[in-house]
Formats: sequence, C-alpha cells, structure tokens
Amino acid sequence: MEESRGSGCGPKGYADETEVTVNGKVRRAVKGTTLGELLKKEGLAMPCAGMGRCGKCRVRAEGVLGEPDVVERKKLSPQELAGHVRLACRTVILGPSRVEWEKEAGMEIRLGENASLGKGKPLFHRLGAAVDVGTTTLAAQLYAEEGLLAQAGMENPQRAYGADVISRVERSLAGEGKELKRAVCGGIGELLHELVDRAGVPVGQIDTLVITGNTSMLYLLTGRNPESLSHAPFRADWLAGEWTEGKTLALPCPDAKVYFPPCISAFVGADITCAMLHTGLCSAVKPELLTDIGTNGEIVLNKDGKLFCCSTAAGPAFEGAGLSCGMPGEEGAIFRVECKGNGFECGVIGDGPAKGICGSGVVDAVSCLLQSGRLDETGFLEDRAVLTGGTILTGGTMPPGRVELLQEDIRKIQLAKGAINAGIRTMLHRADLPLKDLSRLLVAGGFGSSMDIKNAIAIGLLPDMARERIVICGNAALNGAADLLLDGSRRKTAEEIARKAVTVELSTDEYFKESYMEGMLFPEEGND
Repeated sequence: MEESRGSGCGPKGYADETEVTVNGKVRRAVKGTTLGELLKKEGLAMPCAGMGRCGKCRVRAEGVLGEPDVVERKKLSPQELAGHVRLACRTVILGPSRVEWEKEAGMEIRLGENASLGKGKPLFHRLGAAVDVGTTTLAAQLYAEEGLLAQAGMENPQRAYGADVISRVERSLAGEGKELKRAVCGGIGELLHELVDRAGVPVGQIDTLVITGNTSMLYLLTGRNPESLSHAPFRADWLAGEWTEGKTLALPCPDAKVYFPPCISAFVGADITCAMLHTGLCSAVKPELLTDIGTNGEIVLNKDGKLFCCSTAAGPAFEGAGLSCGMPGEEGAIFRVECKGNGFECGVIGDGPAKGICGSGVVDAVSCLLQSGRLDETGFLEDRAVLTGGTILTGGTMPPGRVELLQEDIRKIQLAKGAINAGIRTMLHRADLPLKDLSRLLVAGGFGSSMDIKNAIAIGLLPDMARERIVICGNAALNGAADLLLDGSRRKTAEEIARKAVTVELSTDEYFKESYMEGMLFPEEGND
C-alpha cells in the first residue's frame, strides 16, 4: 500500500492524505481525521453523531491508526480491542490502514397508501412524485394521472451525521451543511431512479415533486442555515410553502418543479401539515388529537375548529437509537416481545438471530417487565433484562445473539415516553378538554404503525382510553404530500392549516414541566 504522496504531487496535492482499504476497496483519507469521517460516506451510521456515546460504529481496523482513547477503552472489551475492533468515530487515521465493516440490512420502511385524484387538477402534467423526508427514513411515491405507479423507501443517508435532528443541526452549524444537503438529496435521487425503474418510465418525465418533512429536515435538505432553530426563542426564519426547481437539489429531473408544503413553526413541520390534511383532523367536528411519535414527538389537537400544536423532544429511543442494544427496524431487530413464564418470547425481523431491538419491541419488553414485577413504577429494574442470548462471556464480552435492556436504557425510555405523555396532556389542558371527551387519538408515523397499542398504554406512552378510539394512520405525512400532488387546490387548505394552528411553547409551560415528571413514572398496574 502506497503512503501519502509528497507535497505538491498531483493536481490537488496529497501531502496530508493516505490510503485506507475499506472492505477491499481503496479510498483516500486525510491524516488526522477519523475512520467515521471516511465511512459515513460509505453509509456507516453513527447514531450519536460521532461522540462515542452509543458505541454502535464498531469496525475491524488495522494499520497506522491512533491508539484507543479513554472513550474506546470504556466501550470496548479487552477481547474486542485485541481482535482489532475499534469505534470508527474515535479512531484517528495516521497512515495506510485497512478496515472492514458489515453494512446493515435494509430497514423496514412504512410507505403510503394509494392516494386518489381530488376535485382540482394534479400539480403534475406527466409524472409526479411525493416524498417524505423523515429523520430516520425517506419514503416516496410515483404517480401518473391513472394513479400510483410505484413506491419505495430507504434509510435517510443523514443518519451518518447523527440519529436525531439536534445532532445534524449541530453538524450543519459546524460547517457540514453542504455535506448534509448532498446526502439527503442523493438519497431522494436514488429513490426517484428506483421508482421510474419499477414503473418502466424515464426519470426525466417527472415534472413535479411535493417534498414534505419536519422544519429542520427541510432546512437541511435545502442547505439553509439552521441557526434560528438552534437557540431560543426558536423562531424559524423560513417556513417553506414555496416552490423551487429540481436542479437546486441536484435531482435527476432538474427541470421538475418542487413544492415544499408549509411548516407551522420551528418544530412543527410540513409533515404535520400534510398529516392533518390527509387525516381530515382540521375539519373534524368532534375533538381529535394527532400525534407522530418519533425523535421529535409532534402533537396537534383540534377542538371546535381551533388547532393547538406542540413538539416535544422525545429522543431517539423509539427509533432504535441510544439504547445499549437498540437498532432500527431492520433484519435482526426484535420487534415483538411476549411474556413466557419467567422469560420472554421474541419475534425477530427476518426470523434469523437477534442483533438488537427496535422501538416496537422496546414497548413490548417494558410492558412485560412491568407485568412481571421486575420493573416498578419508578423505573427501577431489578436486574438487566436479558431478552435473548446466553450469559456474558469472560471479560464482559457479549455473546452473539444476546439482547438485553439495562437500567440506563429504561431511564432513556422513561424520558421518551414521558415527553410524549406530557405533550398530549398539555394539549388537552390548554384546550380545557377532559380525556373522556376526546373523540379519537390518531397515531401517525412508522413507529406508531408497528407498536402494540395495549402495551403502549400499559407503559404510559399513550393515555389510557378505549382501544377503538385510537386510530393508526400509517405514513400520514407521505399520504398528505400525495394528496397535494394529486389535487393542487388542496394547497390552499394546507396553507390555511399552517396559518391557523397555534404552537404551544412547552419549554416555558409550567403544566408541561409538572406533567413531564409525572409522565416519566410507569402506571403501577401495568397491563390489565
């Protein structure tokens, strides 16, 4: 392997570069940067944005590399270090090296339903695409006048810059805004190619797109400076509701028109506007509440035509990040847990060995622990809850297939579910509406579509109400974007929704603060 070239060699000069062989392919990297900086271009996810907190960017690396620092030595066992296992985000490249890592299997992504034409004209002439830019995933649909032609989804490539919005905003403010834009725009481009390949049509025939997402995601997608979203008073200086062209996003259909539906506020985005449009929440006669449970829990309540909305920072626990054995809903993830005697029976995506646990499995597992009495209402866990796998090996090494929840995981779950619970209670309080008078609770988003409602109530994530009053809505954001695409007259409705919705600022709301502390507790009786 050739060492870095001397100063002035080549058209750009490579004095500070060296070669790194990644899974057999030679790449160039700047000395002094980390393997994480190199591998994120290859698709390596770093849920904690490269801070070394999650320990999930494990790779096998040898060569001229920096010595493991205190963070790596804390996260990795002596056996792992002896076997050349490193954390990519902490490993500094000093010279020629080799690295191997296993790419994750495809994530299960919640796509949309087949939308229908409305009374108005479609926004497109030949082909149109609706795209939902989620924090974790991207989902898209392709339409012609005769209806849905194809749909597809993929992980949001920005996951390499952190699992949550806050991490990515910080990376953008640190000067990586262009890279974040390039990553997500490239992902959308891949989806568009996949859609037209499935439909057997040229990508150039796509003349219109409707792209929705939360406010931060749309900032990062369009390359805007998100500083106004990063500090109080958190007032967005751009709320979308406008058009651009495909060329500004480097899409494979450069001449296509691109519409961004209007956002409501800094943390209640166009995805919620689209979800309200699709579910009809804004025109409901009886009180209804919509919640999208994700890294940012967005909640909207309609009472007597008045819309109250908020966003609560739930964190990525229900997205499969931040937990010791957490992972997205992809092959190898435990997605279902049931109590069986003194143990657990787990369902694994792909029916193979368990590699970790995703959000729906977390809700089930916590419910089982409450039911068995191993977890009390304060969140105290008697002992680590081993869901699958054998005993820990000598030196603290985790055996293959061992998945467990630790006390620190339970605390993160409490924070996440407490935030959602308190947000819902605060919206009801602001509207002076007793829970019993809430006609329907609409649950949108991929996580909400996969969770067990009974167990979500049992752990206090959702309020204790009749099951038939809780409606799972799927990817309502994507469906709403498709509704707009197929009927241009619906834009006026979307703009009216965004204009009339009142955002409740939770950071200064005393009722929310009290409810948050209460919401972190688990219901004492668990499942009924």
